[in-house]
Amino acid sequence: MIEEKVILVNEQDQQIGLMPKLEAHEKAVLHRAFSVFILNDKNQLMLQQRAHHKYHSPLLWTNTCCSHQREGETNLQAGNRRLEEEMGFQTVLKELFHFIYKAPFDNGLTEHELDHVMIGYYNEEPLINPEEVESWKWMDIEAVKEDIQLNPDIYTVWFKIIFDEFYHYLEAHKL
Repeated sequence: MIEEKVILVNEQDQQIGLMPKLEAHEKAVLHRAFSVFILNDKNQLMLQQRAHHKYHSPLLWTNTCCSHQREGETNLQAGNRRLEEEMGFQTVLKELFHFIYKAPFDNGLTEHELDHVMIGYYNEEPLINPEEVESWKWMDIEAVKEDIQLNPDIYTVWFKIIFDEFYHYLEAHKL
């Protein structure tokens, strides 16, 4: 198996190198990432529950999918690739914004990402990949916001940060 590498970037999102994914998370080095939010026509968000055997954050709920771009891949190409790999479908994605965040995990790893947040629309059931995803559900955006406050421990560290940015973006922009 080929070791996956992430794209190291500066704060202006300019590539400055490559590094194995695990090493980047051990050293908390800033790297490029993306987060996909899929909504249906009822304005509900598709959430995924991470597979039980994932090396970090197993069985926690998170956004529809997220990962890292590969060298030479655009943000939208990466989002579509991973959406197909994890959730088993494709749809048109649109990049909304990007921001930098840093989030430590309880296992000593740290996400330090320049995250490109994307949105897409889909109304069907996904065909989840059990290697990546344990379960999925639709949830009203307001209900997600409330549930994160009531049950923060069932959500991934990064999702709580990214969802807050996404929620405020939706408040400020009519999509």
